Amino acid sequence: MRPRIRIIYNPTAGKEIVKGKLHYILDVLEESGLEASAFATKGAGDATRAAAFAVDEGFDYLVVCGGDGTVNEVVNGLARKDRRPPLGIIPAGTTNDLARALGIPTQIEEAALTVARRFSIQFDLGQIGEDRYFVNIAACGKLTEITYDVPSKMKTMLGYLAYYMKGLELLPRLRPIHLHVESDARRFDGKVMLCLITNSRHVAGFRDVAPSALVNDGLFDVILVKRTNIGELLRLVSAALRGEHLEDERVVYFQASELHLSSKEPVDLNIDGEYGGKLPHSIRIKSSHLSVIVPEEELSNGEEDERE
Repeated sequence: MRPRIRIIYNPTAGKEIVKGKLHYILDVLEESGLEASAFATKGAGDATRAAAFAVDEGFDYLVVCGGDGTVNEVVNGLARKDRRPPLGIIPAGTTNDLARALGIPTQIEEAALTVARRFSIQFDLGQIGEDRYFVNIAACGKLTEITYDVPSKMKTMLGYLAYYMKGLELLPRLRPIHLHVESDARRFDGKVMLCLITNSRHVAGFRDVAPSALVNDGLFDVILVKRTNIGELLRLVSAALRGEHLEDERVVYFQASELHLSSKEPVDLNIDGEYGGKLPHSIRIKSSHLSVIVPEEELSNGEEDERE
């Protein structure tokens, strides 16, 4: 009996290219010895329910095909289960931060071949409260509003450019927020422009925002940008493009496995690019909670999955 693999895909992700590639993905997986089937999401929460259903039905592997938001939904359906099949990722969104951090090809055809080979590594998750998870980033600050303020149609048409345009529109309204951080490594209380709690190096399309971050080290990389004016903030963004931002005196950087965020004012939390409610929130790492399929050259602590 062949192992079964379930593809959960978002037909509207990115530039809506998934629909035209689905037959190819199914063929590649079938030719590798898997019994493949697919489910198309239609709205918010569909991917979470589909992932939980696939686990309950005994599927051996899951694949998510979409952007970071769809990956987040699938992981939330998978992470709550006692049995968690290995997860493959075929990136089809606008930024695909997690896939880039894992070295997964951004071309759908190459990513499908990576899934078919089934090499995997252990992967940490972020947990918020009792039962909400994130794969890559939890953030707060006015800049984070860009990710959920950009209309999906605009992202489909313009890709990265949609975020840049929204960012320019938001700049005149940027103001710092009050943030209190309690962690197992450090405390902070003051005004910040941005707070990033990341599980990988890639954030919002930027490479090496957290150069030391690893997806399986049991730690978050935390970056706080202190109160600053727009000109200084733009210079800091330029430094981030060169990988020199952590040296700036306006940046606080540390690693932690548990944090509690609170504020004297209403502050939104952004989770993998989606709205995650208002502070306060407690956040902790779930070390090696998932197994994620990656290219063979990206293996560090992972092992090849057994094949039937």
